[in-house]
Amino acid sequence: MADTPFKRINFFKGFMITEQDMSDGERYHIEKRRLHLRSFHAPGVVPRNGDELRVTSRGRGDLSIEIGSGYAIDGSGNDIIFPEKQIKTLNPGDFKLPQTIYVVLRYVEEFTDFIAYRENLDYQGHRRVSEGAKVEFSIVEPDITQEVEIARVHLEKGAKRIVDARNPNKPEPNELDLRYVRRAGTVGNQLDPVLTDRLDTAIQEEKRIQSYLSRVKKIISAQDALHAAMSLEMVLMAAFVGHSNVWQLLHIVVNMKWDVVQEVEGRVPELSAKKEFAAHKKNVDILRGLIAERRHTDEALDNVVTYWMKSCESLDSLVDRIRASEIEVKSTTGAAGGGVLEAAKEGPVLEGIAFEEIKVRSEPFTAELVVDGKMWAQVDALDILDADSEAEHDFVIKEATDTYRSRQRARYPDGTRIEDTGIAHEGGFSEFKVKNLTPHQDLVIIRRMDYIKGDYQAEIHVNGQRMERILSCDGNDRKFRWRNWPYVVPAEYINGDTVTIKMVMLTADRDINMFRYWFYQPK
Repeated sequence: MADTPFKRINFFKGFMITEQDMSDGERYHIEKRRLHLRSFHAPGVVPRNGDELRVTSRGRGDLSIEIGSGYAIDGSGNDIIFPEKQIKTLNPGDFKLPQTIYVVLRYVEEFTDFIAYRENLDYQGHRRVSEGAKVEFSIVEPDITQEVEIARVHLEKGAKRIVDARNPNKPEPNELDLRYVRRAGTVGNQLDPVLTDRLDTAIQEEKRIQSYLSRVKKIISAQDALHAAMSLEMVLMAAFVGHSNVWQLLHIVVNMKWDVVQEVEGRVPELSAKKEFAAHKKNVDILRGLIAERRHTDEALDNVVTYWMKSCESLDSLVDRIRASEIEVKSTTGAAGGGVLEAAKEGPVLEGIAFEEIKVRSEPFTAELVVDGKMWAQVDALDILDADSEAEHDFVIKEATDTYRSRQRARYPDGTRIEDTGIAHEGGFSEFKVKNLTPHQDLVIIRRMDYIKGDYQAEIHVNGQRMERILSCDGNDRKFRWRNWPYVVPAEYINGDTVTIKMVMLTADRDINMFRYWFYQPK
């Protein structure tokens, strides 16, 4: 009905209503409700309703699972209401194992309340349509327009039981995987305005404390805590925070706070030994416990905000007060996100980013960067698969067992999506020249790479001389695939205005890819 103009029934005196008219009237309201759900709500499991359709193992050593009550919306705008818990047993004989099996809910309709009139059997039919939900096991990737995934499990051949995941972030075979359950979206800030204001006040205090720890005390993890608080502030300002997500958001922020506590205890004993810091640690630990409870009430959230404020206040007396009159902003470097500050007595101080942050930088690499307190200037760049750029730098790949070109439209960890072309090779080595160098100055090589397959090592040679430090690419990321991998060539190896760089793959059965290079030296 949604594909045609909506028509309501218009009653008038003398209108002879039929069963078709009544059915059309019902369909009108059903389709209007589905249109609203499709247009204004993301499909998935609706938070804070029943048991949120949570799937758990029964702990009986078999292939049965328990599905909690709840409510979901599919991509077609159908309400999937599951009023009570249900036990479902998987029959391994129905599948060819090993296999990933999806547990899905489908919206179903069933005619009920049949009636037939003995006086005239032409008058008979079902008086009601029951709207329900059906649990199914499927081997096909779920289609959100028809079904809602509530769990999945990779079942091995000969599996005897399904269990809850010991590590929910990385389930093993035969363990329930709940990572891909969609959550239905809601519109607008659902928190009490007074509570929202208190939450914003706590965020401002958190930003001030973490900014001090990061910039003055050089606590690396404080940068992460600061960014987490800023991210929460942004979604709060955008009116996207409610009980359906605030507990997950607070969980991230408080975990970052706890990382700061651990780093201070490990690296800054003169700060961790103070009684004010001990009080701070105690309040953060209480916060972790309160958030873990996730009671989804205004009272519980208000209690969390209270202890959050206490954690900031306990550390407040230790924050050095920096008078504005002692600092003059001379200039800023937009590329690095930092600036140059000149103090009255201590001389110039550079603030920028760390080399570790280079890896996840999505902004363009500009002519100048402030990294690890030092100004760096771009001296050269190599654009892979650009014929002129490759020829200018004598770029070649030799002795590779396999090479292939690639065009990727991937994302950095901050969500920025970038499209680029590159090349990869297995075995062998790549070689190119770097120009416009200042002799006897460090050289930073930054390579944009696809991080879907990491955990490899490579040797770096400069003008035929092998570097002692191995280039190690640890880890991987299948979701946010772009990384910028830095490598520093010490100044003693830069003996002219041009050097030849050779990168030799060491790890067997792995390829090394490259999409773009940037080269920097100290300014």
